[in-house]
Amino acid sequence: MDWSFSMSEEKGMELQMASGGIINHDDARGRDSAVRRWRSLAVLACAVVAGLGLTPARAEYPDKIVKIVVPFAAGGGTDIIARTTAQEIQTELGKSVIIENKPGAGTIIGTQTVATSEPDGYSLLMATFAHAVNPSLYNKLPFDPHKDFAAVSLIARSFNIVVVNPASKINSIADLITEARANPGKLNFGTFGTGTSAHLAGELFDAMAKVKMTAVPYKGAAPAISDLLGGQIDVMFTTVASAASLVAAGQLRALAVTSAERSAAFPQLPTVAEAGVPGYAAESWYGLYAPAKTPAPVIARLNQAIAKAVQSGAFKKLEANEGLIMVGSAPAELDRYVAREEERWRKLIKDANIEVQ
Repeated sequence: MDWSFSMSEEKGMELQMASGGIINHDDARGRDSAVRRWRSLAVLACAVVAGLGLTPARAEYPDKIVKIVVPFAAGGGTDIIARTTAQEIQTELGKSVIIENKPGAGTIIGTQTVATSEPDGYSLLMATFAHAVNPSLYNKLPFDPHKDFAAVSLIARSFNIVVVNPASKINSIADLITEARANPGKLNFGTFGTGTSAHLAGELFDAMAKVKMTAVPYKGAAPAISDLLGGQIDVMFTTVASAASLVAAGQLRALAVTSAERSAAFPQLPTVAEAGVPGYAAESWYGLYAPAKTPAPVIARLNQAIAKAVQSGAFKKLEANEGLIMVGSAPAELDRYVAREEERWRKLIKDANIEVQ
């Protein structure tokens, strides 16, 4: 409805009301009242229109730099995945995407940073295996892994590789089981710390193979592998990124992969399940999250960018070199996947009485 009118129209209204001769006081009061009502409506309508005109339109996402928080130090496998992701999605988004490394407290510091960020799509989290196991390792977290985050996409899955020193007499998973059963508690396996994928993959092996090895925690993959090369530890269930080049150079002997299926990157290696522990499977993963309450259109925009990114040449190179399984899932699939992972590792952590020191 058009509420606008001119002063001449107002005058015309007065003349129409006054037509027919002399106006009595009641007529005058009625006329004045009608005019005042019209004036009030006009003022209100103008204010609304002016207000709408002054409200800025919402800028299309993204209109500034997007940040991906990596809860690990620079240079590791997660950092490589995050930087490749940033490089690829910024082309699709049309804005720069940067990485911020915030390691510490088993990924809790970096994860909390994103949990408390504005839900606008400009602060994202590159989550990993720890996101699914920390609720079982810690009595209390400063965030809720479910309620404080909105899933964007499961980017990729990966697996670990079982390696020994080439001087070891262990040449297969069958040998490892035989040796561990013959010497309960004497064989030891290195980990990157309590609750890491290297640790829980080893604990799962113990439980399913019905053996007992001793976990030795280190502050990262590098010092653990250094001791494996030096003969101080017997075996590792380590990441492909940390061991592939050493295996290729003959400095480590690979026994098997921990995935459910054989890897195209290591077709010669059996799975642990094939090699003697039926049903065994342990994998890591990389998923992108935003803070809870991030608008659905923003999540959809990011998900679309990830879906294209995982098809890029850069990710195909990682797939071949690092043994990754590219996914690029819908947000709901990341939620379902992590829920399943959380459940399976919760039982193992409880049964093995694993606690963060």
